[in-house]
Amino acid sequence: MNVNFINPFLESLLNVISTMANMQLTPGKPRIKTDNLAKGDVSGLIGMVGPQTKGSLSITFEQGLILEIMQNMLGENPGEINDEITDLVGEITNMVTGGAKNILGDKGYEFEMATPVVVSGLGHRISHKANGKKIIMPFASPHGTAYIEICFET
Repeated sequence: MNVNFINPFLESLLNVISTMANMQLTPGKPRIKTDNLAKGDVSGLIGMVGPQTKGSLSITFEQGLILEIMQNMLGENPGEINDEITDLVGEITNMVTGGAKNILGDKGYEFEMATPVVVSGLGHRISHKANGKKIIMPFASPHGTAYIEICFET
């Protein structure tokens, strides 16, 4: 998988969380993911398609982290994953993908974004729509971990 294609998504996640929630995430080590089981409690999944590639991105949050992000962004903490949290995860997924789309557009990659789908619950699954390898990368914080998954056919 092309690192020049992955890095804009990672940079965009760090930028969105830093700017919108005033939080710093610490990137971990990327690895190949071989199953569809989500690592956290709530995930946003978005498809992308363009002339050069087709793929999808998911961002999964552990409950403690997404509750803290909501507290920092909106001044609210519902104490559990509810409709407001799933809406927020969808918005964050949109913002991260949109930020990466801008960076990639400057490098000549064009793609259209679908509407994000949000799934929650312990042990939920993420089904990427592309046939490429899935890369997963953790982002740690004192409140929990976020996981970004990227899967592209190139």
